[in-house]
Amino acid sequence: MANVIERGIRSVVGAGVEALAAANRRRLPKPKAHPFLTGIFAPVAEERTIAHLAVEGRIPAELDGRYVRNGPNPLGDVDPRSYHWFLGDGMVHGVRLRDGRAEWYRNRWVRSTRVSEALGEPPAPGPRRGRSDNANTHVVKIAGRMLAIVEASAYPVELDGELGTVAHHDFAGTLRGSFSAHPHLDPATGEQHAVCYDPETPDVVRHVVVSSEGRVIRDEPVDLPGGVMIHDCALTPRFVAIFDLPVTFSRRAYVEGWEFPLRWNPDRPARVGLLPRDGSGADVRWSEVEPCSVFHVANAFEDGDRVVVDLVTHDRMFDRSGWGPDSRQVRFERWTLSPGAPVMRQVLDDTPQEFPRCDERRSTQPYRFAWCTGLGLGGEALQLGRCLVFHDLARGGRQVRDFGPGRVPGEFVFVPRAGGDAEDDGWLMGFVSHEDGDRAELVILNARDPLGEPQAVVHIPARIPAGFHGSWIPA
Repeated sequence: MANVIERGIRSVVGAGVEALAAANRRRLPKPKAHPFLTGIFAPVAEERTIAHLAVEGRIPAELDGRYVRNGPNPLGDVDPRSYHWFLGDGMVHGVRLRDGRAEWYRNRWVRSTRVSEALGEPPAPGPRRGRSDNANTHVVKIAGRMLAIVEASAYPVELDGELGTVAHHDFAGTLRGSFSAHPHLDPATGEQHAVCYDPETPDVVRHVVVSSEGRVIRDEPVDLPGGVMIHDCALTPRFVAIFDLPVTFSRRAYVEGWEFPLRWNPDRPARVGLLPRDGSGADVRWSEVEPCSVFHVANAFEDGDRVVVDLVTHDRMFDRSGWGPDSRQVRFERWTLSPGAPVMRQVLDDTPQEFPRCDERRSTQPYRFAWCTGLGLGGEALQLGRCLVFHDLARGGRQVRDFGPGRVPGEFVFVPRAGGDAEDDGWLMGFVSHEDGDRAELVILNARDPLGEPQAVVHIPARIPAGFHGSWIPA
């Protein structure tokens, strides 16, 4: 997520309050060790290209493409007093696989205006929404383009096959506002659906649909007062689910000097809305839910008149810390939404975990397998764990793959085998970072045996900090 207050903040607080916030920012206490600027989160200082990577095991020959992952990596000095993890300059890390080889590893900053200026480069081409153009959260393929994306601010940024910035991109002029970090693909139509919010219009969110040709074909406003944060949504054949949960813009946090002034709001009721995919904003049907926070959805589907959503919940968010996620309880849950009734919450796994994924060919449909990245909780900030947690949602049960001391996995994605249809017929891949030096791995697991010996381990002689989301981009 980029700095969600860069646009629209003047209309919310006024110039005088801005000046007070800037003065108070200098008075914030300086941390001895910022939890999201040190350790596994510490940024790297340069772009690198490393060719002919060593491989342990065998990379399947049919894997022809790039594994890419985005995340915050501030360029140059930042003020540790007010820095928030979600605000760092976007950096994409990637590995090129072809003919059973790992041809290269690259890391490249996404060229926002700030990054280009800091590197002494001319600005990347393409339209901007002011200077709020930091796409630092996800990398997806839409209509043949590899795009770095973020919520609430910047347009998507197109990348080339070597992870260089091509241009900032507004879907051929059809995107009229902010986009999302989590568009959901409908495999049946090829459309991408997203729920988008924008600090410039804090009382409205939008259901945006991008066609398979890469043009916005729907931009439906939904009245939602209060400056709520919506990181993800859920999609079924008939509905898109909108999460109106108690994380909102905080004038007090902004005045205190925090650069990311979204906070837990105990006075805001929590609810989930079902918007018909072709309906108007007035057609949303709301269901109350116990207060919590949600970043990520694994999948959603319909069960008769009910909508089932599998997601990760946090008891609270941005309640104690201005630097990043700070929840004390994180669970993998199943929510069932019925017309006119409160949301039914079922805990699928109460161990801390995040970044849920599934076989995206099953998006909007009943499915069997989901997996998450383990977390550690404690202190004032989120801590990443050293395991992946695999869920069999049809038969029940869970499996845990522990990568061992000092090895920290990020989000893993599923790559189906060509011609295969089963959810476990393919591979799982993701970066595993090392806490003890400048090294990392791209680990490829057999999805049918996720606890067994890896299919392949690509050794990367470079440090890859903890990041957010990625994709397998076929050649």
